Amino acid sequence: MESFWLTVTTLGRDEVFIVVLALYTWLVRPTGGRDLGVAFAVSYLVNTALKYGLNEPRPFASNPAVASEAAKATAGGPGMPSGHAQLSTTLWGGIAAQLGLGWMWIVAGVLVVLIAFSRIALHVHSPLDVIVGVLLGAVFAMLAARAYFPQLDFMRWGPPVVALVVAAFLPAGGPREYAVGLGLFAGFWFARPTFRPPDSVAGRVIVGLVGLLVVFAVYFGLALLPHSLRDLGLVRALRYGLLVLVATEGVPALLRRWLPLGDPAVSGSGRVPAKL
Repeated sequence: MESFWLTVTTLGRDEVFIVVLALYTWLVRPTGGRDLGVAFAVSYLVNTALKYGLNEPRPFASNPAVASEAAKATAGGPGMPSGHAQLSTTLWGGIAAQLGLGWMWIVAGVLVVLIAFSRIALHVHSPLDVIVGVLLGAVFAMLAARAYFPQLDFMRWGPPVVALVVAAFLPAGGPREYAVGLGLFAGFWFARPTFRPPDSVAGRVIVGLVGLLVVFAVYFGLALLPHSLRDLGLVRALRYGLLVLVATEGVPALLRRWLPLGDPAVSGSGRVPAKL
């Protein structure tokens, strides 16, 4: 069963989160995607702070034979709480909480349970690591659905600037996750989606395919920067902040025919399109 659980656990990778956040923002709820992105970034930062603050060992630390090398390759940093469990719960739970649809809650629940259990089955997390991760993820999922992240005047650019200043002072050689989280936070907080999702199936397909090509071209293109430069805290944060802005501002501008301009949501909670 290990090959199955390895496949399932890949659903908790950064690349999958990028795809889901982008498609949700373009095709379902533009301003809701921005709110979900902010909550996801905060969840990412909290998970990182707890991991390295608590510094709890992985299950295979005392018995390396309990987990395969392939499983260990999916485990970065200390164990508590599980990042896969927490961030998957934040993402899928946040989408379900925003939409409020019964079938979406079922989909979210199944995905979260599978991803969370895969971490235990692969012996890279203890049950407690996973339970704490899911509980924390549920808190941030509710944040994505109910919180208001203001953008008027100073409040639009102030928090992103603070996040980037903090990233500039991150110590060299420290966990990369801090800079990634700060960059995601800065990008999503500053983003202001003012477009409507496509009305046709063809439009959705075009936006999904072309949009993801653009996003991953930027993602892998920025990864080509020299190691000495891209590993700096500020540069890493800027990379992820730029990636978010390309997805939320650049792709809609490029595909304006299928993502027409619409009135900004006053509350930031987003709207469910007529043809969901």
